[in-house]
Amino acid sequence: MGKKVVLGIGNLLMKDDGIGVHAIRALEGHLPKDVELVDGGTAGCDLLPYMTGAERIVIIDAIKGGGEPGAIYRLTPQDCGEQSIEDTLSLHDIGIMVVLQDLALLEENTPSVVIIGVEPKEIDLGMELTPDVEGSLPRVLELVKSEIGFIDRV
Repeated sequence: MGKKVVLGIGNLLMKDDGIGVHAIRALEGHLPKDVELVDGGTAGCDLLPYMTGAERIVIIDAIKGGGEPGAIYRLTPQDCGEQSIEDTLSLHDIGIMVVLQDLALLEENTPSVVIIGVEPKEIDLGMELTPDVEGSLPRVLELVKSEIGFIDRV
């Protein structure tokens, strides 16, 4: 069985944009050792080595989908469409969709990828999540565990 990667994306300094990083921190120590947790921050193409060779990738990120703040979305890369490299201003602007497209070019067997997105309320300076987004965090963690096939035993 191949490796499983949970990748939290976002800028921790921009309130709700940091939901992916907050989720990774909350998951630390609560998943099996064979699940690799990655604080992806705003790394762009630097994330490729973490994703290479994965069987399953779960990405957590803030997504503006038009719902209420804190709404949770489950998407696949196919749901999101392609992002053109021409749409970026610098290497720091390279979005996860470009990284996934590059991964598909590098990998013989493309991993299964799911994106857990959370509708942000505020993307502004600050390290705390807004109450709406923070309230969705427990459900996000449950979804991540379900996506990697991990069931808590109490």
